[in-house]
Amino acid sequence: MDSGAIRRRVALGMAVLTASGLLVLAGPGSAEAASYCSGRKVRTLPFDTGSVHVYKRSGYVCAVTFPKKQGARKTMSVSVQARGSRPVTDKGRYTHHAGPVTVHAGHRCVWIRGSVGSGSVSSGWILC
Repeated sequence: MDSGAIRRRVALGMAVLTASGLLVLAGPGSAEAASYCSGRKVRTLPFDTGSVHVYKRSGYVCAVTFPKKQGARKTMSVSVQARGSRPVTDKGRYTHHAGPVTVHAGHRCVWIRGSVGSGSVSSGWILC
C-alpha cells in the first residue's frame, strides 16, 4: 500500500471518530425525542415529574413522555386525541419514556395528556 492510500485511510478514520464524538457530545435531549417522532417539534409540555414532547408532520401529531429522572421503573403515560376521535394512549411502567403515540389530526385540534408517577399535564385543545 502506498503512503497516499495510508494517509487517506487515516484521514477517513479520524473523520469517523470526530463525527461520532460530536454525536456523543450532543447527548440526549430533544434529539432523543426526535428519534421517536418524525416532524418538527411544536410544543414541550413540562410538569413536575417530566415533560411531553409534541411533534407535527403532514397532519400527524406525535407525542412522547419523558421523566425528569430516568432509571427506576415508573408508571408513565402519554395520550393524543384529535377532536372528534377517541384518544390513543400508551400507559405502563417504563424506565425511559412512554410512547410514541401518533394520530392523524389533519387540521383538527388535539388534546395531549402525559404523566409520570403522581405528576401530570393536560394541554386542552391545541394546534387548531
